Amino acid sequence: MKKRLAVAFTGPSNSGKTTIILKIARKLIHEKNLEVAIIKHDPGDKARFDVAGKDSYKFSDTGAEVIVTSPTRTTYFSQRQKELDEMMRLFNDFDILLVEGLKNLPLPRISIFRDELDSDYFDYMDALAIDESIDVSQYDLPKNVKILDLNNCEDIISWILKNAKEV
Repeated sequence: MKKRLAVAFTGPSNSGKTTIILKIARKLIHEKNLEVAIIKHDPGDKARFDVAGKDSYKFSDTGAEVIVTSPTRTTYFSQRQKELDEMMRLFNDFDILLVEGLKNLPLPRISIFRDELDSDYFDYMDALAIDESIDVSQYDLPKNVKILDLNNCEDIISWILKNAKEV
């Protein structure tokens, strides 16, 4: 069985988590030929995946667990919260799992911030990805937090490959 790695990203709304995860995923897939899986936490239950009136919406609206498959994709709709192990089993095969949110998962975590840091995240971060809008000397950061350049995907990928947890 091949080595599978997982890392998580956290940060406030509009900090750029999704943007950086997309950039990293594209580089890992297209430049490093790795299989990437992504889990996004939707704590406000705001994500919408289907359109009312369509069959998949009607099936999902029953409360059933639903898989919609086509020649180009398979989509899984679940009405229950899943633990990390259950979600990873759905992916089956991947090299790197990128998780957005779910700050209580025991995964190495990169916190993403712009403009200002929120010390509430300090206990959860192993690395801090920021841009020039933040002056870290203004904050009392935990000692072992690695500071990464939010605008340098290679910097972040390098940290991930060294620090992600084998799952």
